[in-house]
Amino acid sequence: MRKLFVFFLTLVTLALTGCGYNTFQSGDEQVKASWSEVVNQYQRRADLIPNLVSTVKGEANFEQGTLTQVIEARSRATAIQATPELINDPAAFQKFQQAQGQLSGALSRLLVVSENYPNLKANQAFRDLQAQLEGTENRITVARNRYIQAVQVYNVSVRSFPNNLTAMVFGYKEKPNFTVENEKEISRPPSVSFEAAPAQPKAAASGAAQ
Repeated sequence: MRKLFVFFLTLVTLALTGCGYNTFQSGDEQVKASWSEVVNQYQRRADLIPNLVSTVKGEANFEQGTLTQVIEARSRATAIQATPELINDPAAFQKFQQAQGQLSGALSRLLVVSENYPNLKANQAFRDLQAQLEGTENRITVARNRYIQAVQVYNVSVRSFPNNLTAMVFGYKEKPNFTVENEKEISRPPSVSFEAAPAQPKAAASGAAQ
């Protein structure tokens, strides 16, 4: 009886190995590791923002609306707990992505507006923070790309036969991924122009008055 049990267990083990069980395990761990790096880089950006806000506040007459947008966007982004479980919840993942995209947009607008303040641009502390933010954005892009690739490999395994049978038995499901095009729409900064509006031609103005 015991020999029969061992034989059956061996068959089950071989079957699981051949149907992608180990692939799911390693793929899941890779996705989690990639996700941790994404979260770390987003947190690094969030940690830089309070110093940026303090520096900008020292600039007289800086657009308060722009500053408020950054503060509020950071608050919304950091309010979402980026736990490992979040990457298994498409709705929660989408909210996380939207919040981070909105923060990216708010920061982009602030940096665009800052170009209109020579004293701020000459501030060494501001320039240092700007450089750190730019470096962090690059790290975020790298981390996101690694996560995207890890999820793509994992999701292909979940959908492929015969791995999909193992996935159904053990509850492995496709994981949500970053949607680059949607985030571009969310994070695209509004166009800002500091040029004066062209004066209306006198002839046209005179004709309009008649």
